[in-house]
Formats: sequence, structure tokens, C-alpha cells
Amino acid sequence: MTTISDAFLLALQMMWQGNAELLSIIGLSLRVSLTAVVIGSTIGLPLGAFLALARFPGRNAFIVLLNASMGLPPVVVGLIVYLLLSRSGPLGPLSWLFTPMGMIVAQVVLITPIVGALARQTVADLWTEYEEQLRSLGLTPLRAIATLLWDGRFSLSTAVLAGFGRAIAEVGAIIIVGGNIAGYTRTMTTAISLETSRGDLALAMALGIVLLTIAIAINTGASLLNSFTRKTQGA
Repeated sequence: MTTISDAFLLALQMMWQGNAELLSIIGLSLRVSLTAVVIGSTIGLPLGAFLALARFPGRNAFIVLLNASMGLPPVVVGLIVYLLLSRSGPLGPLSWLFTPMGMIVAQVVLITPIVGALARQTVADLWTEYEEQLRSLGLTPLRAIATLLWDGRFSLSTAVLAGFGRAIAEVGAIIIVGGNIAGYTRTMTTAISLETSRGDLALAMALGIVLLTIAIAINTGASLLNSFTRKTQGA
């Protein structure tokens, strides 16, 4: 057998036996990403809805900025967060640099624009569809935010899944902010990068299989939600 074949079989063995290092890395990745998604969605959903319905000077500029922020380079975000959290930075007293909290901050910065931009479009479409009915009930655009967010919850779940997909696959920002410290800030993506460079293909492959499985599950979930939303609206 080739070296790659050996590494692949060993990777399967590690997954089957529940290798402690493997499980630790996966657990940290999920905790960091899920926490970042909750925080990013809590900020992004109402922000997107507000930009969809509010009218104020500079609104279009804010929308353009939000949409542009969806493509923020992760390494630049990592650098900015690093500077903010460093000892000489404004958030230095928090001592979050090279900790899971610092990684969460970096991921929140990346996730929030994605969730916000997708939420803005969804809420704007819902307002166009239900504006007459909502106004007849005495609801102004801003007072209708909660109603529209609830009505579009299935479509908005896709935005949240997109944010989670960005978070769980992130490497550039969190390796700068987290430092890739073994047993403390090492996630699946940073571990894959490190172990591949070190030649430990078994662990890298095992983590890659798990990450790929998560990515497929996210895309499948998003597709199912979209199908369910279309059927519901069609009914």
C-alpha cells in the first residue's frame, strides 16, 4: 500500500476509535463556530431587517458596505482583531488574544455581514409581499421587523447556515488570533494545515473527512430548508 493509503486507513481507525486529540479538536471547532454563529446572528438578523425597512440618510451606503463586507479577506480580519486584542490595543485588558474568545470575535466579524446581508434581502422581499396587509394592521415598517423575521424564519435559517459554514471552514483569521495552540486554540482547519505541513497525514485526513461531512450536512440542510420554504409559500 502507498503512504496515502496507509494514512487514510489510519484516519478511519482514529475516527472509529474516537481518538482523544481528534475529538478535542472537533469539539473546540464546534464550540467556537456555534458560539460565533449565535452572536453573529443575534447582531446580523435585526441589523439586516433594519436596513431593509428603515429609511435614513446614508442607508444605501450602509447597504453597500454590508454587502461588500461579505467578502472580507479573513487574514485582514485576523490582523485587525489581533491589533484590537493585543496588549497595546483598546481591547488588550480583556486578555482574549490567543484564546478561544479571540477566535470567536474574529469569526463574528466574518459571519455578521453574511447573515445581515442575506437577512436584509429576505426581509425586503417579505415586506414587498405583505406590506399592504401589515399596514392594514397598523404596523409601520420598523414595528413589523419582529413579524417579518418570524415569518421568514425558514429562509433566514439558510442565512444562519451560510454563516456557520463560513465559520467552521475559517482558517486565516483564527490562526492569527488564536495562535493554533495545541489543546487550547487548535481547530480543525488550523490542525489540517499544520499536520499536513508536518507530514501527519492521518490526523489531517481524519479532520478533513469530518469537515467535509459537516460542509455537506450544511449544504443539504440549506437545500432542504429552501425546498420547504418554497412548498410552504406555494401552499
